[in-house]
Amino acid sequence: MTQEFVRFSPDVEHFDDNFAKNLESVIEDMKRHTERSVEVEGIQRAVRNAHAKGYGLARGEVEILAGLPKPYAQGIYGHPGRHEALVRFSQGTSHTGADRFLGAAVGIGLKIFGIDGETLLDDEPDSRTFDYAMINLPVFFVNDIEHYVFIAPLFESLGLVAPADESPEERQAKMYLFLHDWVTGKGTLPPERWAWKELATFLQFTKVKYVNLLLSTYWTMGAVRHGDHIAKVRVAPVQEFADRVMLRTLDPLAQEQVFRPALVAELRERPYEFDIQVQLCTDLDHMPVEDLTVPWSETLSPFVTVAKLRLPRQDIGGDDNLDRMDATSMTPWRVTQEHRPLGNIMRARKEVYRQSSILRHQLNHQVRKEPGSLAEVFEGDGGHGTA
Repeated sequence: MTQEFVRFSPDVEHFDDNFAKNLESVIEDMKRHTERSVEVEGIQRAVRNAHAKGYGLARGEVEILAGLPKPYAQGIYGHPGRHEALVRFSQGTSHTGADRFLGAAVGIGLKIFGIDGETLLDDEPDSRTFDYAMINLPVFFVNDIEHYVFIAPLFESLGLVAPADESPEERQAKMYLFLHDWVTGKGTLPPERWAWKELATFLQFTKVKYVNLLLSTYWTMGAVRHGDHIAKVRVAPVQEFADRVMLRTLDPLAQEQVFRPALVAELRERPYEFDIQVQLCTDLDHMPVEDLTVPWSETLSPFVTVAKLRLPRQDIGGDDNLDRMDATSMTPWRVTQEHRPLGNIMRARKEVYRQSSILRHQLNHQVRKEPGSLAEVFEGDGGHGTA
């Protein structure tokens, strides 16, 4: 029996009357963080409001596979072929510093070159690049931007490292207040809207293990349009290549930096390969668009490989690599209409990512220009002439 997939239509999204006001608040918070980060982070550079710490920028190739079943051969995946690609490996938080303080929630930004069709970014419709911004958990701890307005400042108030003179009792009291404000929206939410599911999802992020970045699977978390259908996308290690990784489990207490050295060492020695996979929605009740805390069941709809992401053997260990990585922009909205991000949080990311990129490039005196090829990134001026 042929599996039935939910057809995309605009009414799969729910629109909140307060969205614009809440989005403005999130953007202002992002700008304050970015401006303060020049001094606070201690690296004399403005950093991203999320994925602030990068671990390396790798050259790659994406091969879109031929012969895909029609429901999967949608949008860019309906055109088999090879494309240059770029991968930015990063930490998931808004801070830099020792890896043991930042946790093991990490992500990738994937940029594919040579994609036909206008992007959804009004200021660069003809870039011919296509981005994914992904993290190593299939769910997210916020379902709408209204709650994110409360949550974003909470991370700053909690702090990643306890002050030297802070007692265990003071640290515990701060944590209790953090959890209270998270669940209740700083006391503004009625009990029936308390964010218990969001809190439970956030706690999943604290349980992620420290492993080599090449061994993680990375998800879009939110839903995206997939031509005629609705999907989530992930990038998963190919087992044959994962089995060859030597530096596997990492000990964040052994040294300050564990992710970047392990990634650099592996790519110096051998190539690597990921599968790009699509999971199509079959049931909006059990595979919701607006509730990002709910994982989509692979029993209802398995992930299907639509493309290969290949990283050749390469050296990404130099400071110039970090400069180029810092100057590169990734956004989930640098896609074609057939792959439009869906839902409240995904919709908010469009302007937040754009404004973050503009401000960060200004503060760091970088030219903000989307590259057209790998050569423009790696053979340019060390990060001052790329996006």
